[in-house]
Amino acid sequence: MQYTYLGRTGLKVSRLCLGTMNFGPQTTELDSYAIMDKGLELGINFYDTANVYGWKLGEGITEQIIGRWWAQGGGRREKVVIATKVYNRMGEWPNESGLSALHIKKACEASLKRMQTDYIDLYQFHHVQRDTPWEEIWQAMEQLVREGKILYAGSSNFAGWHIAKANEIAKARHYMGLVSEQSLYNLNARMVELEVVPVCQDYGLGLIPWSPLGGGLLGGVLQKAKEGRRAEEGRQKEIEKLRPQLEKWEAFCAEIGEQPADVALAWLLKNPVVTAPIIGPRTIDQLTGSLRALEINLSDEQMKTLDEIWPGPGGTAPEAYAW
Repeated sequence: MQYTYLGRTGLKVSRLCLGTMNFGPQTTELDSYAIMDKGLELGINFYDTANVYGWKLGEGITEQIIGRWWAQGGGRREKVVIATKVYNRMGEWPNESGLSALHIKKACEASLKRMQTDYIDLYQFHHVQRDTPWEEIWQAMEQLVREGKILYAGSSNFAGWHIAKANEIAKARHYMGLVSEQSLYNLNARMVELEVVPVCQDYGLGLIPWSPLGGGLLGGVLQKAKEGRRAEEGRQKEIEKLRPQLEKWEAFCAEIGEQPADVALAWLLKNPVVTAPIIGPRTIDQLTGSLRALEINLSDEQMKTLDEIWPGPGGTAPEAYAW
């Protein structure tokens, strides 16, 4: 396994992050245990979850699964850098969502209880809340740090200016601020290259791409269709719309002798701002297969070809759309 620092911190994490969103709804608890154990065996020490995963209001099913897995002992908790999230609705009452100081405090304590741990390594804002002042948010987070309940703060689904504003206010408070940003980022979703990637580089945030395979789109959907494995019906229109690109993409991967999913991850790993793409395996085979991406080193010419197949926004802003 390869490791890198999480942004500007001294925290070392694996270059692949194990996403747990499938644990509970799509992957049984015992299979989830097996995947997490295999992750540690492979050297993956960076696991990502959220208090809403499991998708039953207020239950935090996936966090509970992680907690019961840790409770088995064997140094499992000590080996894992856990990232979870706060923002989404966890109850029916007015202050059971968002980023108010009250909700941050209650949500953190609930996540700790569900996961049967004393602290959260990386506590992430699942979304920006525009009507809560950053002074309130940072005061709440600073208190959690003082209490030893969280170590680092991260964001998810933030715009570039949200990150800049958050970290400037944190700096004025002599607080470290955001150390990571979790964004939608893959070959077919490159909008973050305009503002988010540059601001992460400038402020020293590690970028953690979610949906690195575009919901399976970049995982060889055309080849799978030939083998009789059709994508979900809702994806068929998107696949047909992108068929010319997908044909070139899968031909490119075949030409270099690699699986499309591995190349898609390798492309992200080539970006120095990227800390670790989030992989969301439903099976152990999917987990172990992802490691091949760490061995693929795409050449400059190959990266250029991928830019031609999957054009980005034209670079960083404002040069992408102005002089």
